[in-house]
Amino acid sequence: MTKEVRVRYAPSPTGHLHIGNARTALFNYLYAKHFDGKFIIRIEDTDEKRNVEGGEESQLKFLKWLGVEWDEGADVGGNYGPYRQMERLDIYNQYVNELLERGLAYKCYMTEEELEQEREEQIANSQAPKYGGKHRNLTPEQIAAYEAEGRKPSIRFRVPDNVTYTFEDMVRGTIKFESSDFGDWVIVKKNGVPTYNFAVAIDDHLMNITHVLRGEEHISNTPKQLMIYEAFGWEAPTFGHMTLILNEDRKKLSKRDSHIIQFIEQYKNLGYLPEALFNFITLLGWSPVGEEEIFAKEKLIEIFNPERLSTSPAIFDVQKLKWMNNEYIKASDLDKVIELAMPHLIEAGRLSADMDEETKEWAEKVIGLYREQLRYGQEIVELTEMFFNKEIAYDEEAKNVLAEEQVPEVLQVFTDKLIHLEEFNKDTIKDQIKATQKETGHRGKKLFMPIRVATTGQTHGPELPLAIELLGKELIVERLDKLLKDIGA
Repeated sequence: MTKEVRVRYAPSPTGHLHIGNARTALFNYLYAKHFDGKFIIRIEDTDEKRNVEGGEESQLKFLKWLGVEWDEGADVGGNYGPYRQMERLDIYNQYVNELLERGLAYKCYMTEEELEQEREEQIANSQAPKYGGKHRNLTPEQIAAYEAEGRKPSIRFRVPDNVTYTFEDMVRGTIKFESSDFGDWVIVKKNGVPTYNFAVAIDDHLMNITHVLRGEEHISNTPKQLMIYEAFGWEAPTFGHMTLILNEDRKKLSKRDSHIIQFIEQYKNLGYLPEALFNFITLLGWSPVGEEEIFAKEKLIEIFNPERLSTSPAIFDVQKLKWMNNEYIKASDLDKVIELAMPHLIEAGRLSADMDEETKEWAEKVIGLYREQLRYGQEIVELTEMFFNKEIAYDEEAKNVLAEEQVPEVLQVFTDKLIHLEEFNKDTIKDQIKATQKETGHRGKKLFMPIRVATTGQTHGPELPLAIELLGKELIVERLDKLLKDIGA
């Protein structure tokens, strides 16, 4: 590419960073880094009524958590600021005045009630609702009369007649719109604040944005932005509109979808690793060459090819995310896994925040037992339940195991051997399991399943000798004695 690539992620602080926004940011970031370009963050905060407190901070905080860095923005500066739209009002006004002077925009004094009435009439007449142009050619006298009434005008762009707006979309190819599909649209609201489509076109031009990657819901905005580019004689950026993200029922991912967690902050709080989430989100609507799915950020930057952006909707597969996060957990060092999981045991009340060193070491070993199984940090609470419940409630599968004829003999011999153990650790316990096998002649499932069920209450689980060690000799012998009495051994 001859021109330096400059892309932007431009969130509105109307909410916190969610999956869709994060994907837009990641794709722009990967595109910029792949082509040695610049990634800019611009805050589009003109919808003041919908802005939420902490919205901007959340966007930036959790982008950083995901591993996204930017070259320019309100927090890091740059040569094309300000990077918040509400700090750029004087800039927009210059261009509004130019359009008014050239007759390419005009003041419209219609009230909300009048506009709604026009809309209802159009719908009743089976017409597509759009502004009909009633104030397109007001006389000076009419303007004066409306001003005298105290009406505040909006400013509308004068959409040209019989123009076809065409652009080559990076994802979808050639897209065309006719100017007749649009009524004259508002570029400045009655409160003096510019609308999205006007401000974004001005900003993208002045910030030298070369490529705009965004969700497909913005396709219908593109012709309005092209009108502004054409009005000022500017070169438009290259647009690319990413497909929708669908849930597993192939319905559009919605913030109201209770089956899928929406916000990046929630994934962090659940104990997902940012590297895994970065990897997973990148594969929502983009695919690499080959079958490999696990990639470090640096590798994704290297291989990111915009030609492989999908033309089909992306499916948010919750189980795949859990699988991928588990792959990252298994590849992490144990200290990182402990750091991920320990807070959840504390939050669940299983451990005290000011536990002593001995308890801390024990808890770290318990977490280490589940490193291969753990799919996200909070899952440690459920996985380690047997270590925090003194009593065992056997399920049907466990009861079936304990009903086998060899069980009393296996458990009696194993109990006798544990009672006399001076050193109670995984190695000595493993030796006693072998000794029980030798003495009883039972091996494989006939040996291991009764011991596992009797000591842990589970038919499946982590490394058995270490689990028994961590449960402790006193509790294990107590469980075995009680069970032997219950089965009449």
